[in-house]
Amino acid sequence: MDILGTSLRVCVGDLDAAVTVYERLTGTEAIRFQRGGVAVAAVGCFFLMSGPEAELSVLRKITATIAVKNVDAAVDDLTAVGADIIAGPLTTPIGRNVVARHPDGSIFEYVDRVQIS
Repeated sequence: MDILGTSLRVCVGDLDAAVTVYERLTGTEAIRFQRGGVAVAAVGCFFLMSGPEAELSVLRKITATIAVKNVDAAVDDLTAVGADIIAGPLTTPIGRNVVARHPDGSIFEYVDRVQIS
């Protein structure tokens, strides 16, 4: 699997205020989208998330988002090392993704970052 980088997940109470801070820190503009009832802003290497606690509590279990060249190849590699695929692959506004639980119990999201048009 070709890992291209990682993104950190940050749950915030006020998404608009957080976007202003992180845009300034990273020098990039936010890409905003919804994930269920959660508003998400991708800013540089950060995923800022705000919404109902019931949904955020599930998203907090994912340690980080890992960008890969190809989600299908990631699934093959993850399966080969004994990881459990617990969601996906699915198409999202920022690319296809899959969520996997590694054999050590860690949960990661893998996304191919192919812009969907």
